[in-house]
Amino acid sequence: MDAPPPGASVQTGTDRDLIESLRAGDEATFAQLVRAWSPAMLRLARNFVSTSQSAEDAVQDAWLGMLNGLDRFEGRASLRTWTFSILVNRAKSRGVRESRTVVDLRVAEDDGNGRPTVDPERFQGPDGRYPGGWTPEGVPQPWHQPEKRAVAQETVGLIEQALGDLPARQRLVVTMRDVQGFSADEVCDLLGLSPGNQRILLHRGRGALRAALEEYYRA
Repeated sequence: MDAPPPGASVQTGTDRDLIESLRAGDEATFAQLVRAWSPAMLRLARNFVSTSQSAEDAVQDAWLGMLNGLDRFEGRASLRTWTFSILVNRAKSRGVRESRTVVDLRVAEDDGNGRPTVDPERFQGPDGRYPGGWTPEGVPQPWHQPEKRAVAQETVGLIEQALGDLPARQRLVVTMRDVQGFSADEVCDLLGLSPGNQRILLHRGRGALRAALEEYYRA
């Protein structure tokens, strides 16, 4: 069976069912969670550490921390959110040890640059005004013709480059919300952000990505 997409919840039952299975030592359940969540965990960890190997180590530490802490887990957050909170703590600690500047998550201020933002999320299909731009559906639409697939790949590359050019805190929030599928509340909990701060970071990051797309299609 194919693993769910990065950031997706594993549809094997409620959190209580998952926790009971994990506490009982069910290796299949644990393996399924690892397949489902590790890609998103790696991408998130990479925001705090200096190398891919460090990110992989942080993810491994987080899984061990989750297993070791299951008996103390009280269910105040979802199992997924709790696991990712362990990851953030482990990745931050690794980043400090590497003498790398940890992402600054202090209150962001709007710089008033007036760059446009987008209410709908994700990307438009080939018939949209800006193919590869945002859509309310939240996922890129498939492009079956070879020439349109090439355009799609080019657009994805452009977005990835623009995402990489964002300030670290904007990149982290946009990645978690629009790439990994976290809710606003989850991002606030995981990163210790206020709702207003999270909105500002997301607003500015999305605006920068949209500006990059519009500039590309005007060229």
